[in-house]
Amino acid sequence: MAEKYQSSNLSVEQILGLIKSNEIAIPEIQRPFVWKPKQVRDLIDSLYTGYPTGYIIISQSPNMRLKDGNLSEGKKIMIDGQQRITALMTAIVGLEVINADFEKKRIKIAFNPFANEDEERFKVQDNAILKDKQWIADIADIFHPEFKRGSFVARYCEQNTGINSDNLHDILDDLIGIKNRQIGVITLNKELKIDEVTEIFIRINSQGAKLNQADFAMSKIAANTTYGGNILRKAIDYFSHLAVQPDWYKDMSKDKEFMETPFAAKIKWLKDDIGDIYDPDYGDILRVSFMHQFGRGKMKDLVSLLGGRDFVTRDYKEEIAEESFAKLTQGVYNFINQYSFSNFVLALKSAGFISSRLINSQMTLDFAYTLYLLLYNDATIEKNKIRKYVTKWYVLTTLTSRYITSPETMMDMDMRRINEKGFLEFFREVEEAQLSETFWTVGLVQNLETSAVNSPYFNTFLAAQVYLNDNSLLMQGTKVSDLITIMGDIHHIFPKNYLEKHGVKEKSKYNQIANFTYLDTQANISVGNKAPHEYFGIVFNQCETGNPIYGNFTDKEKLLENLSVNCIPHNIVEMNFTHYEDFLLERRKLMAMKIKEFYYSL
Repeated sequence: MAEKYQSSNLSVEQILGLIKSNEIAIPEIQRPFVWKPKQVRDLIDSLYTGYPTGYIIISQSPNMRLKDGNLSEGKKIMIDGQQRITALMTAIVGLEVINADFEKKRIKIAFNPFANEDEERFKVQDNAILKDKQWIADIADIFHPEFKRGSFVARYCEQNTGINSDNLHDILDDLIGIKNRQIGVITLNKELKIDEVTEIFIRINSQGAKLNQADFAMSKIAANTTYGGNILRKAIDYFSHLAVQPDWYKDMSKDKEFMETPFAAKIKWLKDDIGDIYDPDYGDILRVSFMHQFGRGKMKDLVSLLGGRDFVTRDYKEEIAEESFAKLTQGVYNFINQYSFSNFVLALKSAGFISSRLINSQMTLDFAYTLYLLLYNDATIEKNKIRKYVTKWYVLTTLTSRYITSPETMMDMDMRRINEKGFLEFFREVEEAQLSETFWTVGLVQNLETSAVNSPYFNTFLAAQVYLNDNSLLMQGTKVSDLITIMGDIHHIFPKNYLEKHGVKEKSKYNQIANFTYLDTQANISVGNKAPHEYFGIVFNQCETGNPIYGNFTDKEKLLENLSVNCIPHNIVEMNFTHYEDFLLERRKLMAMKIKEFYYSL
């Protein structure tokens, strides 16, 4: 059998030239630029030191669709190596890139010509580097066609005394020499069909886990024109883009082919949506669409089904591929439906999760939305109870970290059990098994012993306070919800400086979440570093005098109620640093009971 490729070498300069002249293009099957700035730095350092940087793979297929929607006639197509080449374009050529968050940014790499052996030669540009004259803040300046080496060297030597200009010239030669480094190029034969090229892309990128299964699924979708996969890919990409940047709609509108599809009208509503509770990426959209339509949870199964895999006979059948594309397309339609999506988000907000800062796990959100779509189409479920079931499931799975470790395995198992038993029976069994009395009195109390302020347990506690419409600590009329969404401070009930002064120096000790509460900014400033018994003593005293000093409570009964809703032990007025551990334990118990109250009131 004849070889299906040829190998050669091209310099960095040659490859970048082909990119800039559009002789090499990016196909739809490729993903956005997802490298971290440090990875860009590492690539530049590897090229500088002469380390190998791998091959790039290009195809000459004339029928492959590009990122701009056009066909690739007459162009070479980059099948593998997009991340590396895009990194070079931003670091050396100085072009902006669109990252995974759909933000247009430059990644600027700095260079220290005279770094010691134990110092970094390249760094991602930051404010410290901009102030340090020894650093060349942006290597793209050195590679610019109009770079004036002589004046640059003179200026650098003037700003850094003791530098030998000849040595600097030699080092600049080495830096600029990056453009002459050779990169291996594998060129696929033009006779290969698009399905073969896509399969090669998937096989290559499955090595070393460079891409996840959602990426593979998107590659399969993008390469398909028979069942509308190329348009489906756009719908998924465009929805995730608009969810983050609604004003991008005017750019989307330039895609005339897409604007004539039903998908365009279905996602138009996002141009006016500014919420950020649930901003799904393409992986989230695929996962939810797949799970509620196919009753499975593992994305690798979707990749197989889109290829026509029969899991019983292990054969590949075209009718299975056709059916799978149809089901997935319907799943995406269901996902992007304004009524469904908005009502799901509204359900989360009504349960107290009013800000994205209270959301811990995208996977947990994904399953909750999957459940919403399943229940909405389940004739056995009363429509007026869907919100209750979805929110309770979201809180349960958040508190138990159900989809944190091996999430796809657990999701797959849950989908199969729901299909077998029905949701209500499945839910009853999970609730009984996971939320025993021991969980509320022991397990959750132990989970609350953490210094992670963004922990799911603290966020659920805050959601409970929002849901129960609690006043913030010391402030009658100022709700916890106001402080979360508008302006408020996280206050140490036992102030940090007070604890440090009395020997509690570990961050993990004074930053326990049981020591945190939202507090009005002015009240927080007024309390300062006073001991709890001191400032709470003043607060109790003002209930006698009627003269508010801290907060605005002047009624003792209402003050005690305020302490209760914020899970503050009433004997806080007697506590000093010797009572800190006892305070933490007691408050954890109170917080756990409040979360329990919240859960069963949903």
